[in-house]
Amino acid sequence: MNAPAQTSKPIPEFKQNSKKTRFQSGNVIIIGLSHLLHDIYSSFLAPILPLLIEKLGISLTAAGLLGIIQRIPSLFNPFVGILAENMKVRYFVIFAPALTTISMSFIGMAPGYLILAILLFVAGFSSTLYHVPSPVMIKRISGDKLGKGMSYFMVGGELARTLGPLIIVAAVTHWGLEGTYKLIPFGIAASLILFFRLRKIDLREDFAKSKEKPEYYKTFIKFLPTFAILGFIIFFRGAMKSALTLYLAVYLTEIKGNTLWFAASALSVLQLAGVLGTFTSGTISDRIGRRTTMVIITTITPFLMWLFLHAQGVLTFPVLIVTGFFLVAPGPVMLAIIQELKTRHLAFVNGIYMTISFGFNSLMLLFVGIFSDHLGMETTYIIAGVAAALSIPFAFMLPKKKVQGE
Repeated sequence: MNAPAQTSKPIPEFKQNSKKTRFQSGNVIIIGLSHLLHDIYSSFLAPILPLLIEKLGISLTAAGLLGIIQRIPSLFNPFVGILAENMKVRYFVIFAPALTTISMSFIGMAPGYLILAILLFVAGFSSTLYHVPSPVMIKRISGDKLGKGMSYFMVGGELARTLGPLIIVAAVTHWGLEGTYKLIPFGIAASLILFFRLRKIDLREDFAKSKEKPEYYKTFIKFLPTFAILGFIIFFRGAMKSALTLYLAVYLTEIKGNTLWFAASALSVLQLAGVLGTFTSGTISDRIGRRTTMVIITTITPFLMWLFLHAQGVLTFPVLIVTGFFLVAPGPVMLAIIQELKTRHLAFVNGIYMTISFGFNSLMLLFVGIFSDHLGMETTYIIAGVAAALSIPFAFMLPKKKVQGE
């Protein structure tokens, strides 16, 4: 029997076995949009945190603990990475937006701290299912422009954190804090769209296959130095990142005396600038090298924190624009570093990295809350800027040469 003739009809979804040398912009954008849809809802906590603090009568330490609870499921990232090598992970990506949407849209209705914590934990679990396999998919379709692919992917998340504060504050303004459940249909619709787009794609083929026995422990030990360097960078920058994201609305309303709309707008401006930083940093690191890019970012960031502390009124916005650009710019660069590691267990390695990232950032969320309660937010923000400077030496420890994609 003759083989069926090959048609020239373009495939609208992933081309699973395409050559790595070609950057599949259409497919990268699809995953980036799914990242956008998912993270819009997961970013609802920070902008309405002042209202939740007032409603539930909780301290800043307890408020910071909420951010940690939302990130606790990230501890399971390595296990999700192992599952991603053996399961139809497309369903993780498809249904995560719906699960996150439902849980985050109910946080305004939470009658007490426990229920609020449960909702945030569920959202964190959903986020884990989404974020572990997604970067590995991006690697498979980015060819030799891995940094660019990671930038496209991260833009979705950062743009979501720009739109998220505006959407949730607008919802609270029109429907009240307990009316945010009305946002649920949009997230469910997003999952339906992803279902029809990705349901026939077996993404297991995008992960490395081998008949050899998996050696996850040896893989972890082999790349432990890389994990350690990136971990220290994340840790020391974490306080500043937490202060300017989760606690920004509280700082601007309670310390600076601004309105909630001013604070939400400032957060959105910060995140919007982060979109540009995320979009460009990965591509730049493709050209000048990962280490050079990280050294530049870590050196400039502490100075920007000092400028923010001295900015007043509308001058806050231009400072936040520049700060936001550099605050989240390391994301695509570090993801590219991880995805360029020579291993057949990329999903597992990515899970380890994301555990370190979410874990250290969560720890800093708690530290910033505790320090703010005991030392005051002004002093805590100064400490956060000093801590960010400690990440500079670790940036110099990264490989000097420009890292090439596989």
